[in-house]
Amino acid sequence: FFIMSEQQTQQLLSQMQMLEGYFSELTQKEGAIISVIREASAAIDSLKAIDIKTDHETLVPMGLGTFVKTKLIPNQKLILNVGAGVAIEKDQNYAINFLESRLKEMQVALQEVDGQKQQVSASLEQGKQQMNQLLATRNKK
Repeated sequence: FFIMSEQQTQQLLSQMQMLEGYFSELTQKEGAIISVIREASAAIDSLKAIDIKTDHETLVPMGLGTFVKTKLIPNQKLILNVGAGVAIEKDQNYAINFLESRLKEMQVALQEVDGQKQQVSASLEQGKQQMNQLLATRNKK
């Protein structure tokens, strides 16, 4: 059977540390994507729920539980952030379609990150098994 040298052991440890760091980055990225998905879903639900054909009051969140009363004007255009610091004025249907498109992109990105996490996890598990074999071999000596 195969016995690892000290250099190979250090190399395996280094690889595992790198993989653990990458796994941590992927987990953070996953959290950020989930946050965007939740925000997009909430925005879509809110836009679908409001009737912009009639005049009515609503509350707008300002942050930290603070709200301002405002009046929705019938057939008012919405301001939509399309990225890179650019915002455009569009109607409700356009905004919903745009957000649903972004939501689908984020769901695909989440699946990709999940696949990467599974690959890294499998590599980490393989490295742990190699390390356990190495320790068992050394303990037999």
